[in-house]
Amino acid sequence: DLISINEAIQFWKTKNLDFSKIFSMPQDKSLPVKCSKGQEHGLNKAYDNNLITKLEKCIENKEKISLDMPITNVDRSVGTMLSSIVARKYGFKGLPYNTININFNGCAGQSFGAFLAHWLNFSLKGEANDYLGKGLSGGKIVVTCYDKTNYDPSQNIIIGNVALYGATSGEVYINGQAGERFAIRNSGATAVVEGVGDHCCEYMTGGLVLVLGPTGINFAAGMSGGIAYVYDDRSVFDRRCNLSMVDLEHVVIPDDISELRDLIEKHLHHTNSKKAKEILDDWENALPRFIKVFPM
Repeated sequence: DLISINEAIQFWKTKNLDFSKIFSMPQDKSLPVKCSKGQEHGLNKAYDNNLITKLEKCIENKEKISLDMPITNVDRSVGTMLSSIVARKYGFKGLPYNTININFNGCAGQSFGAFLAHWLNFSLKGEANDYLGKGLSGGKIVVTCYDKTNYDPSQNIIIGNVALYGATSGEVYINGQAGERFAIRNSGATAVVEGVGDHCCEYMTGGLVLVLGPTGINFAAGMSGGIAYVYDDRSVFDRRCNLSMVDLEHVVIPDDISELRDLIEKHLHHTNSKKAKEILDDWENALPRFIKVFPM
């Protein structure tokens, strides 16, 4: 209702442009033509409201608790509002060790465990969409496949793209493969996954990533910090890694060997991963197949 065409700047190229839809006014005069109220985000319907209600006293009294909860793919950013309650009360330090443990079952929506605070532990039996653990801030996320599955988890994608985007701390153990851009801009989280798509560890500035399986192309593009280990049993990784900012070497330093084995043992402990067990059972033959990726 406040715009019009400036006739003074019309020329032959504009003669066939039809602006009628832009100037069209609604026939229903009761409809507003300008912003008349704030956007409705639907936060009153968010999954976290239920979690906060159940856990309020535990957070207040720092009491340990374990919950079993269903989840579906319309449940997005689960854990974010809960983490904000913890952060406002206890700061970055969060709750005491392993205070809150929630076992989810189902298909999680986008941003599962985003910004998860210290010692909020999320275990998901099922699968998850994109942005798992975005901005992870000290929490722990474990993803395993559904019970009684008849496929090899290490050969199947179980979480979506851009997991751990901008994570600052915390741990993630994935019993299966991830999509593209796993751990992009990670600056401090530790993660174990059994395969990744393209651009893994892109722009990573800190943290520790272990890939127990195949990778896509452009691994470590722009990676300026942190360390990655890759299980390269097909001897193809050097052709899939972006070597403009990183070097590759075999894992031979005792401290590196200890760190690597410790990560695999933790992954086995949290996920009961068949792939992790096979590697540990054949450690002498498996170790030479690992590649260490570190920024120059």
